[in-house]
Amino acid sequence: MRFTFVLVFALMFASGARSADPIETRSNWPQGSGPEGSFEVADGTAPTQWSVVRGDSIRWRKPLPETGQSTVVVWGKRLFFTTMEPVTKDSELGQNIVAWCCDTETGDTVWKREVAGHFPLRLSGCFSDSSSPPPVTDGQRICFFNASGRIACFDFDGDLIWQNTMMPVGRSQPFLVDGNVVFIKQSYMPDEHGHFTHEHKDAPLSKWTQLQALDLETGKPRWATTCGVNMGSVSLPMEFSDGRKVIVVGRGGGHSPPEKPEGISLVSADDGSTLWTLPLKGFMSTQSFHTIGRDVVLFHADEHLWVEGKTGKIKLRASIVADVPIRKHNDDDSWSDEIVSVDLGKKTRGLIQQSNVLAGRYHYFRAYTQPWLGRVDLMMGNVSYLQFPVQLRRLPGTQNDDLLWDWHGMSDETIAAQKTSQRKPPQTLPVQLWAFAPNSCQNAMGHVVMGDDRSRGNGWGHHASQVPTVVGKHLYVPTMSGTVYVIDTTAQAFDEGAIVAINDLGSVGDSFTRASLSFAGGRLYAHTINEIICIE
Repeated sequence: MRFTFVLVFALMFASGARSADPIETRSNWPQGSGPEGSFEVADGTAPTQWSVVRGDSIRWRKPLPETGQSTVVVWGKRLFFTTMEPVTKDSELGQNIVAWCCDTETGDTVWKREVAGHFPLRLSGCFSDSSSPPPVTDGQRICFFNASGRIACFDFDGDLIWQNTMMPVGRSQPFLVDGNVVFIKQSYMPDEHGHFTHEHKDAPLSKWTQLQALDLETGKPRWATTCGVNMGSVSLPMEFSDGRKVIVVGRGGGHSPPEKPEGISLVSADDGSTLWTLPLKGFMSTQSFHTIGRDVVLFHADEHLWVEGKTGKIKLRASIVADVPIRKHNDDDSWSDEIVSVDLGKKTRGLIQQSNVLAGRYHYFRAYTQPWLGRVDLMMGNVSYLQFPVQLRRLPGTQNDDLLWDWHGMSDETIAAQKTSQRKPPQTLPVQLWAFAPNSCQNAMGHVVMGDDRSRGNGWGHHASQVPTVVGKHLYVPTMSGTVYVIDTTAQAFDEGAIVAINDLGSVGDSFTRASLSFAGGRLYAHTINEIICIE
């Protein structure tokens, strides 16, 4: 078996896959998934240690008037992002967003524009909100997406070029390919409470969610898929070694989506046509899809799959739950090794939604039921786990790093408050409620801007994670509560020595974030509920 995996891996990298539209990689981050469309800059060098609380390695911080979730996009001396329209009282729903253009050197505002929506969504949602989809730029035009129903394209001076009332999915990661901007388009709408209900499970093909391509210059439709795409799937632009530009799409997930069959399809990035379909019963498509060489790699239930890119046939599979090694932290701060079988719980989900990313020979993901980072060795075919603390707490004026490993480190008052905050108070706290303090989800005026109590969680367990970012040999894994883990992806042993640093994006409870980190010009950019942060 090991020889088979090694041989397959060697063949994969001998014919390595590339982004469909490679862009100069060090100075720009033109879309949420980065210049290569893979959340990776292989030859970059970024800061690995910082603290917003202490002001360490922070170039500037830009206070924001309202909550927002989009990853920061960078081109040259300009950066772009979106926030919600400011509110003047506690609010649960919102539909209008603000598009921002700022200076990369100072964070100063260059211009901002309102992009109005039509269908209210829950503010600061732990899966998405109206401001979640990242902008996309080609260096001349900048396209903003309001998941409440509007897309608007401006030039770099802020003049409107075109707009429409299409409904981009909140979890969509729009990208550029051949002059087209591609995103996931929603065809059935939320109810008045911002919920996507189960009533659409038998919707006809005309109401299915699809990938949509628009000409970035004119806004005119170029193509759309017909195979169906789940609203939580993260499709990325890739190019096989034979020159084919392709996109992997997924179907299947919660809330009874209508798209069938459950599984994945490979579609052409030239015209959206379906090249093949692989049915996977019970498939959770809420993950990012990657290719290696001519193969697709993905997670399905309790397995990691290698799928032939030419035929759509499964060629290799490995369990991510049976007799897997875990490097665990002990109460006395020592570490130990165990072999365990992972309990996936009632939902039988192996990973937190959207938490996976490819880095070199490894496919990383965060476990759904435990505070563990998983690593699939694509060369050897084995899986291993490393335990993380769920949260870092730092206080101004001190050098103490308080790490919370489980609920035993919480105060009695916080435990009681976390239990009573749930509709059905649990006997024991699930992993997502382990916290020094829950997210307050307050904007700059102190108003609570949140329509889903699950947004108070720590960024583990049931929610839609940010996709991690890879810069050079380092993996950056942010959580919803503002803790960021930095991992050495070249470490042979997957143990505590692979943890380069654990950093903060602000004070515990006040640093809610759902944006991936972006990288350009040697700097990292982060977007929290209250500010944009430039890390240098």
